[in-house]
Amino acid sequence: MSSSGAEREATGRGRLIVISGPSGAGKTSICRALLAQVPDTVWSVSVTTRAPRKSDEPGTSYEFVSREAFERLERDGAFLESAEYVGNKYGTPRAPVEKSLREGKNVLLEVDVQGGVQIARNMPESVRIFVLPPNAASLRARLEGRDGDAKEQLSKRLAESDGEIAAAHESGCYQHFVVNDILDETIENVKRILADC
Repeated sequence: MSSSGAEREATGRGRLIVISGPSGAGKTSICRALLAQVPDTVWSVSVTTRAPRKSDEPGTSYEFVSREAFERLERDGAFLESAEYVGNKYGTPRAPVEKSLREGKNVLLEVDVQGGVQIARNMPESVRIFVLPPNAASLRARLEGRDGDAKEQLSKRLAESDGEIAAAHESGCYQHFVVNDILDETIENVKRILADC
């Protein structure tokens, strides 16, 4: 066990685990597996100004608030990280994350690079992992396999993924980069990283 792992065990404090990566890299599948397989791991529910979709469960998928309420929370320092994406704001509420960590739970968080940089600054003890696709062709195939993405949306997502991968490397905020080729192997790799932290 690493010295940070021993220190964590001594304090009984949980870990904040940040998973980032481009669209189609497999972040959500990895997060679902970690929630199921890593004991005492909980999901961080983000706050957003976007309208709920039919599939959303308020309080489970997201906490839905008005833009005015979100900006008030932002001014009050209530978020560990926040960002605007396609006209909507998203943020990670600080209080429930810190409460879970104090209770010895691991908190799992899926954010973009911008959020990863803010988390690194606000909680440098967090474990930050960036998930990479094995190559551009596999990423395209994964995105093409999704329902409902039009061709122009696909091209946009592919261009964004290149930028996000470059930004992740340039930011210096990720301690670990994991290539997701075979999902089960990737999950085991991430679990080994967490065991060593």
